[in-house]
Amino acid sequence: MDTLFELPEPEAPEEAVIAHYRLSDNEYGSRAEREAIFDAERAMAATVEKAGVGEVDGNEFGGGKAVLYAYGKDAEALFKVMEPTLRGLPFRPAHVVLRQGSWETESRVDL
Repeated sequence: MDTLFELPEPEAPEEAVIAHYRLSDNEYGSRAEREAIFDAERAMAATVEKAGVGEVDGNEFGGGKAVLYAYGKDAEALFKVMEPTLRGLPFRPAHVVLRQGSWETESRVDL
């Protein structure tokens, strides 16, 4: 007997798209801003699911910022599907972080 049991092949590390937006105040933004973020999040979740490139995993508000999170096997493919909606949000400054591979590789895209 060569081994006691078979180990599964390790999965490729999950990649991420993390979008950062500056809001109008130093807290949680206005109600209209939060609603715009929630609407965009729902739209992206449907688009990402339909494309089969990952999942939109939620948001975080605070300190005058909103952050949206999405995960999948290919951050660039995920961003490509999300990009029109991300660019359509009016809040600036804004940028997206693409985390690729072993999470040690990051790139930044200004919106």
